[in-house]
Amino acid sequence: MKIGIDTFGCDHGKSGLGSYLMSFINNLPAESEFEFELFGEEIDRYTYNAKRDVPFSSIGIKTTPGAIRLWHYLYANRFIKKIGYNAVVFPAGARLIPSKFKVPGIAIINDIPGNIFKNENWLAQKHIKTGLSNVDCIIVPSMFVKKNLERSGLKCRRIEIVHNGIDHSSFFPIDSLGIENEIADIKPFAIKKPYIIYASRMQSPEKKHIELIKAFSLFKKKTNLPHRLVIAGSDGPYSDEVHKAAFESSAASDIFITGYFPHESFPELYRNSEACIFPSVNEGAGLPILEAMATGIPVACAKAGALPEVAGNNALFFDSDNIEEFASCIEKITTDEVFRKKISESALVWSKRFSWEKCVLETLEIIRSVLK
Repeated sequence: MKIGIDTFGCDHGKSGLGSYLMSFINNLPAESEFEFELFGEEIDRYTYNAKRDVPFSSIGIKTTPGAIRLWHYLYANRFIKKIGYNAVVFPAGARLIPSKFKVPGIAIINDIPGNIFKNENWLAQKHIKTGLSNVDCIIVPSMFVKKNLERSGLKCRRIEIVHNGIDHSSFFPIDSLGIENEIADIKPFAIKKPYIIYASRMQSPEKKHIELIKAFSLFKKKTNLPHRLVIAGSDGPYSDEVHKAAFESSAASDIFITGYFPHESFPELYRNSEACIFPSVNEGAGLPILEAMATGIPVACAKAGALPEVAGNNALFFDSDNIEEFASCIEKITTDEVFRKKISESALVWSKRFSWEKCVLETLEIIRSVLK
């Protein structure tokens, strides 16, 4: 059975979706009844298969968003038939997907349904809705996303939950054996400790970067502790407002915005931090908090989206819009050593439930059932 995997819309591996696809490909079983092949822009021929030699078919089209979308609407099925795929997986299924399918299709949606159509015109919305209604199965990372899809009005044939995984060979705790450096040397950065970390692209107000800056500023004012706030993530549509808020903060000298941060460096970034603070209220997968948990640091996050489901009882929850409560949680997660130790240990055990091997095997089982 020949299975195609669409790499369009995965941002050349530099987004959460790109990281998802890279981890998925790297954990495909060595032996399987399926023969996988990637297809997309020529620039991605070696992006996702550094560890696995997966064949790649290049699509020779203009690389503008409009041209890529038009190709999916008009020419994808012709290409799929020509190559001879028995089924196709669309990792960016919330944005790029055919309206109809000549072979079984599986769409991956890691986003909250309400965000899918936020910046799309009516024609794009129509095509996406038609495609998601006609696709054989939609795979989502949480019950939260599944329930939102079911309430969205989309007539989905089938929705299955497959949690994202963690690369435990990278994300794991390290015993410092009493050696404590004042600087976290994480190329290309040298970050002064102690610090707390928030890893998220500055793409919308729902990510709550500004509320975090306000809460951190209040925390610094109340405690006068030496902690710094590190915000790691690419600039996005909301980055100007975030940079402005950081510049105007009373704690501006202790706020460090890294910009794009390579995913392979995140384990060190987490391990050297005091805590992961995650205030976003529109998360469908919650993978960053799981990765932080796996490195052995305590996590405080918003009680919103899929985060309570993904974290279980192993994080400190807060209301991102309640700045006083938010600041108090930052203080507790950084100063209460008994609590920090307890929640870090439980979170580390909890994180072992999630792996890319498990994610891949569950996805392959869904592909088998769709082909039947």
